[in-house]
Amino acid sequence: MPDPATFAAFPKVPLPDAAAARSTVGGLLAVVGCLLGGCAGVPPVGAPGNALTTPTAADAIAWPEAYKPELATFTITNSVLISAPPEAVWDQLIHAESWPNWYSGATNVVVEGSTGGKLQEGSTINWTTMDQDLVTKVVEFVPPYRMGWESRQSTLKAYHAWLLIPTAEGTRVVTDESQFGLLAHLQRIFLPNKLRKLHDEWLAVLKQRAEAASLGGGADASEVN
Repeated sequence: MPDPATFAAFPKVPLPDAAAARSTVGGLLAVVGCLLGGCAGVPPVGAPGNALTTPTAADAIAWPEAYKPELATFTITNSVLISAPPEAVWDQLIHAESWPNWYSGATNVVVEGSTGGKLQEGSTINWTTMDQDLVTKVVEFVPPYRMGWESRQSTLKAYHAWLLIPTAEGTRVVTDESQFGLLAHLQRIFLPNKLRKLHDEWLAVLKQRAEAASLGGGADASEVN
């Protein structure tokens, strides 16, 4: 009979959490269904069934009807407090062609429909993020408080909202994203934290730059290498 000590020497491998296993299986089944039957279509923002809603409060996001988080395949939310007024934060944010200078999650950014690489309502952003080449359209633009853009491709429909809320200390920035499609299913299963970490980085550097600019520290929002 084998010595029990022999078995004790083997490393213990934890069994997967039952809830996590069920979630993964459910996610994989959703991916299979997506591949076999096609993912649920989401009409463009502004089309019938996906109108931009009126915000319920000054600190609430105006979600398009079909992109509401409770309907989405994958959602993410991040926020940060910045010791600078909304105008200083907004100025850093709308100079999209300079994002690659300070945010690792954005490359090859080209803005169409405006001048100076700045965003405005109706602008189109051609860029690479999360290893995906996206065409993104700005569909909400309320300086310096609200902005939202939609990205569409065959395997992903996404809406990214920005909310700048004035506070006694400066600005609270909230950024939320709601996604549908095959890539959203795969991200939820295999890379659930990648986008959150990228957005945390985006907000952290946005905070540094806006606070420096507010203090006259020379964080030039329009600088493009």
